[in-house]
Amino acid sequence: MTAEGVYVYAIVRAGRPLPTGAGGVGSPAAPLRTIRQGRLAAVVSEAPPKLRARRRDLLAHQELLLRLSAEGPVLPMRFGMVAPDEETVRGRLAADEADHVAALERLSDGVEINVKALPAQNALADLVAEDKKVRRLRDEARRRPGYEASLRLGEAVTTALQSRAAEAGRRILRELTPLARAVAPGPDVQGCVLNVSFLVSRGDSDDFHRVAERFADRHRTHVELRLAGPLPCYSFVSAEAPHARTAGV
Repeated sequence: MTAEGVYVYAIVRAGRPLPTGAGGVGSPAAPLRTIRQGRLAAVVSEAPPKLRARRRDLLAHQELLLRLSAEGPVLPMRFGMVAPDEETVRGRLAADEADHVAALERLSDGVEINVKALPAQNALADLVAEDKKVRRLRDEARRRPGYEASLRLGEAVTTALQSRAAEAGRRILRELTPLARAVAPGPDVQGCVLNVSFLVSRGDSDDFHRVAERFADRHRTHVELRLAGPLPCYSFVSAEAPHARTAGV
């Protein structure tokens, strides 16, 4: 098997040991090593040929980042970041050393928790009880059934569910923000009214989850919350792999 460059997983402080028994992408799993430059080190392996976003490689990448972040601050790379050679990696580490060191300090003892909010499912009965317009359109559709009446009712229900979820999303954002060190809005996700990541101190992550879960329980007829994390701090790192190309994604 011929390697096709250097696969970059993360940037860490120089001198950090690699997790025992950890492997990289590829089949068999590529051996891991570090490339050290000044106060930094890149966690890398040889890039396997024809790298694609296969499930086993995605899981290997994510598992390594989780293990690294459990042992100290890490600047995680997205899956598929490949540099042409070690000298390129060293050059970029040297050029961005001050920024990377500052980012590692900022993320020290931090984890990312992502929160998505969606309209509540199976909440029609509560919606009809609370929303006069929906209740009126439902009654009209019952008295004079037909395509137009059903269409108006369906549109009103969709709009009302989205509105209720959006308001709940704004409230949970206000409630969770004081518990976080930083907040980063995520990209729009189909079906979601909120997609936000929070930088939370590792020791506070359980409390953060409890607050979110209590909110979700109190507002279950308005919104469905989906939490992911603790995760590596993707959303709070601007660093990218050194002059890398993205393979297979």
